[in-house]
Amino acid sequence: VIIQASIFFGGAILTEAALGFLGVGTPEFIPSWGNIISSGRAFIRTAFWIAFFPGIFLALTVFAANLVGDGLRDVLDPRLRGEE
Repeated sequence: VIIQASIFFGGAILTEAALGFLGVGTPEFIPSWGNIISSGRAFIRTAFWIAFFPGIFLALTVFAANLVGDGLRDVLDPRLRGEE
C-alpha cells in the first residue's frame, strides 16, 4: 500500500505538470512546474535554464517520492526484517 501511494503521488505530480504544460491545468498566473516549463519553451535557445531546471526538479521530486516509499516499505515490512 505504501509503495502504491508513492507511485500514485509521483503520477499525480507528473499529471499536474503535463496538464499545466499543455495549458489545460492551473491558470497561467499560478506557478506550477508545467506552466514554468511551458513558458520556457519560447526561450529554449537563449535561456535554456528557464525550462531545464524546473524539469530536473520535477524528475528529482518524483524520484525522491518513490525512494521514500521504497524506504518506508523496507522499514515497515516484517518479511524483510526477518520477523514471522
